[in-house]
Amino acid sequence: MTRVVELVEHAPALRVALPDAVGRALAAGDIVDAAPDPYVSGHWSLRAGSKVGAVAVAVPGNDEAITVRVAPKVSIARLFFLLGYNLDPKGGWRDGEVDVTGHRDLLPALAHAVERQIDRALRQGLLQGYRATEETSLVVRGRIREAEQIRRRFGAALPVEVEYDEFTTDITENRLLRAAVERLLRLPGVPHDVRRGLLHQRARLADVMVIVRGRPLPAWQPSRLNSRYQHALYLARTVLENASVEHAPGGLRVDGFLFDMNRLFEDFVTVALREACRGLGHSARLQDPHHLDEAAAIRMKPDFVLYGPNGAPCAVVDAKYKAEKLDGFPGSDLYQMLAYCTALGLREGHLVYAKGNAPHAAHTVRHAGIVIHQHALDLGQEPSGLLSDVEEVAARLVGTPRV
Repeated sequence: MTRVVELVEHAPALRVALPDAVGRALAAGDIVDAAPDPYVSGHWSLRAGSKVGAVAVAVPGNDEAITVRVAPKVSIARLFFLLGYNLDPKGGWRDGEVDVTGHRDLLPALAHAVERQIDRALRQGLLQGYRATEETSLVVRGRIREAEQIRRRFGAALPVEVEYDEFTTDITENRLLRAAVERLLRLPGVPHDVRRGLLHQRARLADVMVIVRGRPLPAWQPSRLNSRYQHALYLARTVLENASVEHAPGGLRVDGFLFDMNRLFEDFVTVALREACRGLGHSARLQDPHHLDEAAAIRMKPDFVLYGPNGAPCAVVDAKYKAEKLDGFPGSDLYQMLAYCTALGLREGHLVYAKGNAPHAAHTVRHAGIVIHQHALDLGQEPSGLLSDVEEVAARLVGTPRV
């Protein structure tokens, strides 16, 4: 039996009857803000932050599993636009290629999109490629690993330590697709029809080795040969990188998938600004490392630093996704941007928020002459309007004066 708790991103806290072990697991996993009710035993106050998705908590010896779903405030279609643009701004992976509008929750929509993209990628058969293989063999194949042969089997003729390139379907691209399918099949809330499709894709990838959970994901490089796989691989990476809630605190199993809207918004703003500024003859670096002090002891990493044709910094941006006015907002953001401008020698800095968090404003710092701009992007508007607003911010960045 599964009980579902429905939360909304940054909505007021909800009081829910929960076993204490489950409440502690939710709090320890940084899934939601969870605190025991001080007045009613067995009840917890749950409040969702910026992480959206779903997690399931299973208690050993208890037939009831509890699933916590956190819905984003933006529509599923808009969230998929942000995700698709971040993954592939030029190729234009969009939600239009897979109809996600029929899904109310994030996880079913994502699982459906992944299954459809993998199906498209595999229609022409599994991609094959050469994979370097090292093994102990009774026949010589490829070349002998002389050092290993001497170390392990000095003086023996057989078996032989060999290395060769094998033309196979068991390559990185197919391993990533299978890993994403396996991961989605374990997550709560995947619809039955989508699950059937994922099982079909797993059968098509049955001869591909399963990636060991917990190990770093293998890297792949876009190329002409894997072009039909690329959209599926971008989504597979998203699944595998965000499905990180998987542990067993206190004997409990917590398994799920969570998007961090802070990171999604930051990635969209910086990638979209980079694309817009590239057309204006400037280059940009994301998460660009610098130092605040002369001794280079205090590091700082602005989200976005724009460089002019002469190679000098000409603008700095920090993206801040906040759904409401929190303590210290916007003061702490302004202080941080002031430090960036001072260290980079810029007269202006730019903070980009989601709409509803800050009006479009400019603050001039006393005795410093530095102006800090606050921009607001309306995530609820159509993609064309959203990208147009980003281009307006980019145009202002290019004209930023230096000290």
